[in-house]
Amino acid sequence: MELPLAVGVDGSESSLVAVDWALDEAARRGVSLRLVHAYLWERYEGMVPLGGLERPSGQVMAENIVAAAAERARRRNPDVKVSTEIVPEDAASALLRAGNNASGLVTGSRGRGELKGLLLGSVGLAVAARAHCPVIVVRGDKAGLAGTHERILLGAGEHATSGAAVRFAFREAEARQCVLDVVRAWRCPAHETADHPQLAGDPAHQHEEQASAQLDELLRDTVADHPDVQVRRTTVEGPARKVLLNHSAAADLLIIGARRRHGHYGLQLGRVAHTLLHHAECPVAIVPHQA
Repeated sequence: MELPLAVGVDGSESSLVAVDWALDEAARRGVSLRLVHAYLWERYEGMVPLGGLERPSGQVMAENIVAAAAERARRRNPDVKVSTEIVPEDAASALLRAGNNASGLVTGSRGRGELKGLLLGSVGLAVAARAHCPVIVVRGDKAGLAGTHERILLGAGEHATSGAAVRFAFREAEARQCVLDVVRAWRCPAHETADHPQLAGDPAHQHEEQASAQLDELLRDTVADHPDVQVRRTTVEGPARKVLLNHSAAADLLIIGARRRHGHYGLQLGRVAHTLLHHAECPVAIVPHQA
């Protein structure tokens, strides 16, 4: 049986949007949904005295937040099994721990008490940068959130870091029965000229052909495993983060790979992932590849 999909809830509007998105995703995958709420009420308010009848106000608030999110999920789709968990620790640690027994982690783009705007909250950023399962940050415009584009966008990076992301993207497109757009960005350094023996002729054309060949190699095996998925391959000149941001306006989900290095405990996000998590026009999935 596939592991559940976990979603962080904190009572904010952003987290409720994430619950809706995660519930629809769980229904497509045929998995259960786990609502995770982290709160440090035990540390700040102390334990209830033995025989005490009243619970700490923080605990009551946590239970109310989770209960409201669970009721919202059940009303949206009563066929999806929903469980809840309240964890007395910081939100990032709780979600990372939940991800160890989940098929994926879903978070909103903003947390409680944070200023409204384009930027991703600190909890979502920490989870996306450190989790060892796919992390989906739910953000973007109404069309992207509602899935009306009927397109999945895969940002094709290097072969060594994109294998898991490719498989994730094909499964997602198959579950949604939608088109999979695979985009690889390429650049031609300004200093290169036709004098380079490996770039005989037009250097830009050579770089474009190389990008196309790398794209074919990256997709070859997975395409064969998913013959019913309609794939559109595109190579585009320009910085990857800018190219993918532009394409995200016509996608329901943007997927990229991320390398996870053993023994490295800092944030493991590259410039492209960081930009997309803050500014993409649709939900963003970061799929880790274990280095």
